[in-house]
Amino acid sequence: MNNSNPVSPVQEFEYKAEMKQLLDLIVHSLYTHPEIFLRELISNASDALAKVRFGALTDQTLTEGDSDLGIRITIDPEELTFVIEDNGIGMTEEELITNLGTVAKSGTLGFMQALKEQQKELDGNLIGQFGVGFYSVFMVTDEVTVETRSAKTDSEGYRWKSAGQGTYTIEKIDKPGRGTKIFFKLKEESKEFAEEYRVEHIIKKYSNFVDFPIRLGDKQVNSMTALWQRSKSELKDEEVNEFYKFIANDFQDPLDYLHVSVEGMVSFKALLFLPKEAPMDLLYRQSELENRGPQLYVKKVMIQHECRDLLPEYLRFIGGVVDTEDLSLNVSREIVQSSPVMSKIRQILTGKILGWFETLAKEQPEKFRTFYKAFGPIVKIGLNTDFTNRDKLIELLRFESTKTAEEEYVTLKEYIGRMQEDQKEIYYHSGSNRSQLLAHPNLEYFQDKGIEVLLLSDPVDVFVIPSISEYEKKPLKSIEKADIDFSAEKKAGSESLPENLLQPVLGLFREKLGDRIEDVVESHRLVTSPVTLVSGKDALDSQMERMMKMMQTEMPAGKKILEVNTAHPIIRNLSGMYMANAANPLISIVIEQLYDGALLHEGGLDSTTAFLSRMNDLIEAATLQR
Repeated sequence: MNNSNPVSPVQEFEYKAEMKQLLDLIVHSLYTHPEIFLRELISNASDALAKVRFGALTDQTLTEGDSDLGIRITIDPEELTFVIEDNGIGMTEEELITNLGTVAKSGTLGFMQALKEQQKELDGNLIGQFGVGFYSVFMVTDEVTVETRSAKTDSEGYRWKSAGQGTYTIEKIDKPGRGTKIFFKLKEESKEFAEEYRVEHIIKKYSNFVDFPIRLGDKQVNSMTALWQRSKSELKDEEVNEFYKFIANDFQDPLDYLHVSVEGMVSFKALLFLPKEAPMDLLYRQSELENRGPQLYVKKVMIQHECRDLLPEYLRFIGGVVDTEDLSLNVSREIVQSSPVMSKIRQILTGKILGWFETLAKEQPEKFRTFYKAFGPIVKIGLNTDFTNRDKLIELLRFESTKTAEEEYVTLKEYIGRMQEDQKEIYYHSGSNRSQLLAHPNLEYFQDKGIEVLLLSDPVDVFVIPSISEYEKKPLKSIEKADIDFSAEKKAGSESLPENLLQPVLGLFREKLGDRIEDVVESHRLVTSPVTLVSGKDALDSQMERMMKMMQTEMPAGKKILEVNTAHPIIRNLSGMYMANAANPLISIVIEQLYDGALLHEGGLDSTTAFLSRMNDLIEAATLQR
């Protein structure tokens, strides 16, 4: 983009390549709610007004001669024209290029293209989340004009114009006051948005709680009510839900909300919301949590739109408003971060929110299940970061188990309550999905004895659950560990190989597999499978190793212990083959095949070529006519 040495007062610019593609997606893809263009334009105007009001706290010249902040909308149903203007912070030429000529967030284009390829509707909610709200105007018009002047001293006016086809123009204009005016002619199929009743309905639906008056003609349309300042008994679900949709850019009602009023060492009021599902950008990039948080108000004036210092990272999916009088109105970002007032508010809010979750679990279990399914993986992060509230977080954990149906959950307390009388440990099994976990050989002993095992298929589990060393004095132990005590279950009599045959068989495996394994031992956990791989006492389990590989962590794979079920027919037959002819080539093939089969179960078999070749050799030997 080149803006030097213009040959005329009107300069033409090209959108960056990704911007052209994004505009094409917005204009030509089917959105479920084209009306959201107005929500986005009002939201941008509100942000501009908030910035000038905040700036005026320390520089009153910003609002000299024009302190009546607000938004005005003018429509003409005959001409199909639409005008929205504000007297907010305005934009310089450089800000026009930055704000209206580039994609707001990295990754936006790739994400929206992926949705299109999956043939999913690009819901209007995504527009606000990814910072491309202004461009939604091209759903209802073929060309848009923006006239703006920055509130900065000695600023000049500029006109920006584009048809959304790859280029835009900027020219200097005479504009007497600060702020921004956006105007365009509606497409014929969008003429409904030139009707007063329709525009008023949209404003009340999406923007009723904008902090500045919105006038349609000469009539103020929005209520501007600070709901969080009311008592809980005065709140109505309908208006609370409407407020949530406005501040969260969400089309759904919240799953639940929490009203907080605290007076004491610090005083503040808060209205916090639990979404029904994780926002798409949060699912797409969980690093988004870093920059999230509720809105921070001081004496009803917004100080920060998303204040990440109000909540720990693992709770920043909670939206809403926190308003205090214990901070200065001209507080800086640095002061917010280091303020003891903010630290105390954060501490109180975290406790209130965790108590809220606990109440939902007890009193509204279905609502809690919806919450946990959407945000459980994020909340679990707190186990390794918030040690003050660690015990509360542990009580919130939910797990599927071998004694629950799919998507039914058990708590650690419930697990303890139904442990077998002589059971000393809480057992868990990690893997990628429930069906794979239930089919694993390491589960056979526990299934056979009716011992409940927690099934951990959430990728976060392998990082956080091992950190819970015990619960109510019962150690948590992976069933993949070799140090589980099975001594009471040692097989007796005719089932097991006698000692004089056992050691030679184990020796065969050790000799053949060499340094690929840590050791070969007799198994007491297997019931129907011939062999399995387990981790040593201090080793990572296989799921953790896989996760480390996915994260491209440079670490060598740990050696496993091979357990052999000496009561299994294959192992007994192998012993017989060895006694009859120690040089039988099938012995080596069987051992390799058993080992690779165990690797396959673990998801650690890198190549199936040799595995399939040996399988064919064994089938050939088995079908050989004698």
